[in-house]
Amino acid sequence: MRVWIDITNSPHVPFFAPLVRRLRERGAHVSITSRDYAQTLQLLAAAGLEAEVLGAHGGRSAAGKAQALVARLPALVRFGRAGRGRGARFDVALTHGSHELMLAARLLGVPGTTAFDYEYATLQHQLGCRAARVVLVPDAIPVERLARYGVRPGGSKLAQYAGLKEEYYLADFEPDPAVPAALGLDMSRVFVVVRTPPDVSLYHRHGNPLFPQVLQRLGHDPAVQAVVLPRTDEQRAAIRALGLPSLVVPERAVAAQSLIAVADLVVSAGGTMNREAVALGAPVVSLFGGRLGGVDEQLIRDGRLQPLVSAEALAPALVKRPTGAGAAGSGRIRRDPELLLELLLSSLTRQA
Repeated sequence: MRVWIDITNSPHVPFFAPLVRRLRERGAHVSITSRDYAQTLQLLAAAGLEAEVLGAHGGRSAAGKAQALVARLPALVRFGRAGRGRGARFDVALTHGSHELMLAARLLGVPGTTAFDYEYATLQHQLGCRAARVVLVPDAIPVERLARYGVRPGGSKLAQYAGLKEEYYLADFEPDPAVPAALGLDMSRVFVVVRTPPDVSLYHRHGNPLFPQVLQRLGHDPAVQAVVLPRTDEQRAAIRALGLPSLVVPERAVAAQSLIAVADLVVSAGGTMNREAVALGAPVVSLFGGRLGGVDEQLIRDGRLQPLVSAEALAPALVKRPTGAGAAGSGRIRRDPELLLELLLSSLTRQA
């Protein structure tokens, strides 16, 4: 079996890494394409995954994204058609939200599965869902929200899974103590992991005024040491320029999961890191500034995710977690990645 995977954003690297390993253990030939965006290429290299780099991100505007699509789609079609010397055509195309891959696969007659867990990336889903043979989502997303993308309840295109995708790809994960050690962290202080907003995403276009307030609150607290994980070089430079003494901003992409697993608190203005914290049993508050999706709505109802309304409201959460057996990572749910892989591959057997 020949599998084509397109990885276009940093969080999709840990999602696919264990699945690529399982595919190759089955004897599948896996080819990966990617784009130059955020820390995607650095994380692919760190995971030992080789990828053909095709295109880049289109920026904040719809016009920029359209231009990126016009530039990238033909390159993907050429890659899929020629195989770059890899032999026969691909049997299946898999992605987490790459509408470009689904369009290319559709043009080439390759069955495609797109997965996502945030239903309000409207432009992306209008294209990707309609081109895909299978759309894979968590069952926390109300299916009626997908109808606008051509995905009908009970239809052959819809596939669902229980829980969080992070509970599947982190099932075998154990934190690497070398990661926090390499940053020289003082773990006697309250250790906080902070994720910046997705400020180039269309669904987050108006910025997040709460985020700079949170940085100031954490950055001036001598009892806190906060590692801030930026998405772009511009974010990295801007946060460093603040000169806040309690903030640590790594030079390059780091294995964030090993930091999250031992954090006293995770503060995320995005989505994936919120859910990774939940999956790893770490306390987490969200200051996501976009429209809440079904997954976060469910986590909030279940008390597994707390929305943050002000920087001052952080104070009760800035405490050290208990130490000793069973303290860190308590409440973890580990789900079988093979189940997720079978759902991704279901486009091989479903009718177009």
